[in-house]
Amino acid sequence: MRLCYPPATASLTCATDASMSLKAIAKDLGLSVTTVSRALNGYDDVSADTKARVQAAADVRGYRPNTLARRLKMGKIDAVGLIFPFTSHPLSNSAFVEMVGCITRELAKHEIDLLLVPDELGTFSWRRLIESKRVDAMLVAHTLNDDPRLLDLQQRNFPFLALGRSTCLTQDYAWFDFDNRAGMQMAVDHLAGLGHQRIAFLGENNQQSFISQRRQGYLDGLMANKLPLNPQYVNKVSPSRRAGYQATQALLALPQPPTAIVCDCNMHGEGAALALYEAGLLLSGAVSLIIYDGLPSDSLPDVAVTAIRQGTREAVGLQIAEMTMALIRNEPMSQLQVLWQPELQAGVTAHPPKL
Repeated sequence: MRLCYPPATASLTCATDASMSLKAIAKDLGLSVTTVSRALNGYDDVSADTKARVQAAADVRGYRPNTLARRLKMGKIDAVGLIFPFTSHPLSNSAFVEMVGCITRELAKHEIDLLLVPDELGTFSWRRLIESKRVDAMLVAHTLNDDPRLLDLQQRNFPFLALGRSTCLTQDYAWFDFDNRAGMQMAVDHLAGLGHQRIAFLGENNQQSFISQRRQGYLDGLMANKLPLNPQYVNKVSPSRRAGYQATQALLALPQPPTAIVCDCNMHGEGAALALYEAGLLLSGAVSLIIYDGLPSDSLPDVAVTAIRQGTREAVGLQIAEMTMALIRNEPMSQLQVLWQPELQAGVTAHPPKL
């Protein structure tokens, strides 16, 4: 076992050993030390085949790059921050937590750490990470239509990837998003096609862009199918099981209750499913239900709910990680703007209305 003693000696010894290992790998493969080094550090000017050969040889020798030396040489920190609004309960949303886990795993494959940065709107708590040079880029979750976080990052000319689109930026920027408006209209179109005319909506009660997009999709769906808008059917509730449960009970107590409900969040969607299940309305087909993102994996109602899906968590994590790596490499913004289309997942909770 090789030990590296005090700080100054350790740095010199490790750097020397790393240099010797690179030379040995280069000699084995008949390549230059520079090519071996660039292959191990993922440079695009090295072919995939050469990278694979170099990595295989490095694995055989048990070689690992000197991370500190590589960071100093390339001017990188190998860390990315994920800013999310602390007040919107995102950590209680299983879809968000699973997505974060998948992003973390994919970035870790490139030896990049993901730092969670909870932020209350207006505090700009991420600034200390940027000013102290502790991150290479920022991911911004739960974007707003008019988002001061994105404006601040753009004015600083700091690399960021918005997880959602915003209307407040005048310059081009990197973003990854789902077509939330189209997804919710898809749900309304499906129910209208089954014959429903009284379709209620449970939506979150804040100004995040994906929420306003989903609400607009609901309204567009009503208009496209020439259905009336009943203000009593449009609810803005907290993204919690309790809020969804109580809002659904209130809808069922109306003189003319809806025959179908669409939910823009799987948290209050679970509450809605539980209220319908307890009333004997969910599996009987008396009231149809479609939930954006479906039910959480640990949902109390064990029902194959009809849902709007946006890709697996693994696929989302991989996409965001790949875009983050491209952002750090300063690839063109035109290649860093991706819009995924949702799909309707068949379930047992959407039926023609009972007359």
